[in-house]
Amino acid sequence: MTPTYNNNGDNLHSSLLMPSTSDLACPLETMGSLPQHSPSDNEPPHLRIDETTLLNLFKCQQKHLNFFFHNLSLPQTLSFARTLLSASGTIFFTGVGKSGFVANKISQTLVSLGIRSAFISPVDALHGDIGILTSCDVVVLFSKSGTTEELLRLVPCARAKGAYLASVTSVEGNALAAACDMNVHLPLERELCPFDLAPVTSTAIQMVFGDTVAIALMGARNLTKEEYAANHPAGRIGKSLIFKVKDVMKKQEELPVCREGDLIMDQLVELTSKGCGCLVVIDEEYHLIGTFTDGDLRRTLKASGEAIFKLTVGEMCNRMPRTISPDSMAVEAMKKMEAPPSPVQFLPVVDYRNMLIGIVTLHGLVSAGI
Repeated sequence: MTPTYNNNGDNLHSSLLMPSTSDLACPLETMGSLPQHSPSDNEPPHLRIDETTLLNLFKCQQKHLNFFFHNLSLPQTLSFARTLLSASGTIFFTGVGKSGFVANKISQTLVSLGIRSAFISPVDALHGDIGILTSCDVVVLFSKSGTTEELLRLVPCARAKGAYLASVTSVEGNALAAACDMNVHLPLERELCPFDLAPVTSTAIQMVFGDTVAIALMGARNLTKEEYAANHPAGRIGKSLIFKVKDVMKKQEELPVCREGDLIMDQLVELTSKGCGCLVVIDEEYHLIGTFTDGDLRRTLKASGEAIFKLTVGEMCNRMPRTISPDSMAVEAMKKMEAPPSPVQFLPVVDYRNMLIGIVTLHGLVSAGI
């Protein structure tokens, strides 16, 4: 949906927002004394809370967040995003207290997107860590009030290093905004706290603002899904886009191989000892002929009885098994195993000459986190 703006072109419109809650009543004056609604007999009176209270709190927070969305200056935000996008050095984030936690998290988001970023403690910076700053860097200072003493002390020191300074604050006309090269005002109606003190709404809009700008940078840098996955190799997404079949398959001595002329009963140890639930039938040059599973063993025993002692693997094997190449993605192997007409527990891995080079199992894929 395309956003629209007011007559001055300064504010975000609610077309991108949650449903309007401007008409909602926020009983902030009653939040200090929670209503009692069907309390448990075992609950002390001062610990009781009900669904109505929670619902009203969420509605109030929604209203405060909508105030932020309605009044955030798009030109300021765009200028801030472009500043970060054009930074040739490192983007440092800093803040004190809850704003510091938010600044650290946003920095980590940028790092996960492949953008050079870091958190710098304003206190530690004044005791040596500022040595990491260069004239190519951008320093983003998060503060609700813009009067945080530690940040105000940091500003002249960072400026002396030649860094570009951008403040993100929620109080108009504050000292930090005046001291920096750029300021973004985050409109704050009030804190959800009944005393308007605990920083719960202000930190929420800081997080929304920072992470949304991070995704804007992600789009501007044309980050691909594969590049994103490369930054998350231990996660499920990363593994599914990085791991190939050759990275998770069983190889060489781990393979339960046999020849088509081998008697089934002579291969029972091979069938059960390799943990694959199958035999892979090959010729003398290791070309794949077929597969014989423990399910095939049960069906053959049921149909043939004692005649199974004379049957060879080649007589009863599946000569058209599903296979996969070693350079295929591991997630593709998972999909192939689950494909109709019926799921399978393994896939022989063959090269372009149909030579067996490995076997990938469902258990192996799951163990690898695919």
